[in-house]
Amino acid sequence: MLSVKDLSVAFKTRKGEVNAVRGVSFDVGKGETLGIVGESGSGKSVTSYALMRILDAGGEIRTGDVVYGGIDLRAASETNMRDIRGREISMIFQNPRAALNPIRRVGHQVEDVLIRHAQATLQTAKAKAIAALEAVKINDAAARYEAYPFELSGGMCQRIVIAIALACKPQLLIADEPTTGLDITTQKAVMDLVGDLTKERGMGMILITHDLGLASQYCDRIVVMKDGLIVEVGEPKTLFTDPQHAYTRKLVDATPRLGASIRNLLPPEARRPEPRHKVHNRPLLEVRDLVKTYPGKTGPIQAVKGISFDIKAGQSLGLVGESGSGKSTTSEMIVRLQDPTSGNILFDGQDIAATPSARFMRHAVRRDIQMVFQDATDSLNPRSTAASAIAEPLARIDRMRGAKLTARVSELADLVGLPQPLLSRFPHQLSGGQKARVGIARAIALEPRLLILDEPTAALDVSIQALVLNLLVDLRAKMGMSYLFVSHDLNVVRLLCDEVLVMKQGEIVDRGPTATVMDTPSHPYTRALIEAAPQPPRSIAA
Repeated sequence: MLSVKDLSVAFKTRKGEVNAVRGVSFDVGKGETLGIVGESGSGKSVTSYALMRILDAGGEIRTGDVVYGGIDLRAASETNMRDIRGREISMIFQNPRAALNPIRRVGHQVEDVLIRHAQATLQTAKAKAIAALEAVKINDAAARYEAYPFELSGGMCQRIVIAIALACKPQLLIADEPTTGLDITTQKAVMDLVGDLTKERGMGMILITHDLGLASQYCDRIVVMKDGLIVEVGEPKTLFTDPQHAYTRKLVDATPRLGASIRNLLPPEARRPEPRHKVHNRPLLEVRDLVKTYPGKTGPIQAVKGISFDIKAGQSLGLVGESGSGKSTTSEMIVRLQDPTSGNILFDGQDIAATPSARFMRHAVRRDIQMVFQDATDSLNPRSTAASAIAEPLARIDRMRGAKLTARVSELADLVGLPQPLLSRFPHQLSGGQKARVGIARAIALEPRLLILDEPTAALDVSIQALVLNLLVDLRAKMGMSYLFVSHDLNVVRLLCDEVLVMKQGEIVDRGPTATVMDTPSHPYTRALIEAAPQPPRSIAA
């Protein structure tokens, strides 16, 4: 169906030419799913953009042949390519909200594709758009047709993007990180949906991902890319159980899975004994009957429904559940970014819920509770350097200045493994892992006793995730901190947390020691979460 031979792509930059893809070759057969895996900057997405001829300004295909169904896509006119895109080859982009027009109803956006490729007339477009929404299993599709993207969840927006991509019944689908940021049950639903539709229609698919567990579950063959090159190709089981290239072995080792330890995620040369941490019997945080209610169009919406739990001094507690379960709302109330509707939050015996969030900055325990946010990019000021971001809490709360402040920022950078030369850089000049380290350094600057981590590794490559998780283990032992680790990745929670809480629709439905909850879940919802988590072939753990 698709044949790519010796594809090379280069970009012109102010500092010279960058070879993003170098001599890549692969084929995709009818009904086959080919996975392309690798870390950020490996050339995965650039390869897909080159196939579709939608490279950014400055990007150019230098060499290679791209043949689809006998058509030379490199030689095709732009007019012909506009016909091919969407009708013959479609793409699901990584960020569904960015891919959708925020001020246009989603149904009309499906119509646009159908009309553009002569698959519908103005009279039939609405009915066909609703049918396309129904094909991706959107409940009450006629009502969703009228919705705007901001009125829909991330998983629902992803389904809309899939409906647009499949509306014209293309023969080849390119899915670029289609599940990034989705919770595991939504991720499974989306991938099962795409897989079923491609099989029903006899389509070929290219799945681009940094999630090796996901690739192993849904792909027939996997291509591993590094620095613009293909370093290994193979079937999932062979690739995961007997990788031939050192880079593939590094990715496989760094993938959280059953039977792994947190140190085993690191390359062999970087492994060291895991530090011991002490968990005290006394609770540091006591949450009692916590409730959060928001006003809604048809009445109050209860996001958190009277939950209670403790975090002991030195303990790492996991908080898991789907999007909308109340995890982030709970963590934001504890760190006092939101006020609870009712209930108590006792930190070291003091009810901090009694202090309004607007005045909590001046509270005596403000320095003791800090947060690492999910999106490291959005949580950093784009106009501030890494050093300024780390220095901010020290300057604002401790009134630290001058040489003492500079020395403390340097010390914190060393503590989180951030090279000193990077302190003068702005966020756009840092990688995802480096920005995550800046966020952690800023959060621990005041030596908090409780650190709340909201999906801190969700968008990171597996090898960077391994480094960050091991950093958190070391910091916990060294500084004696307690963690509330909010995540939808159960494999990561298993590695990092002593105990776990499972939330569903604002309630805690399961709790206990992590191993007990994961191995013998008592609630059907917990079992569903565990079953939805993608796992690499089991023999890898041997």
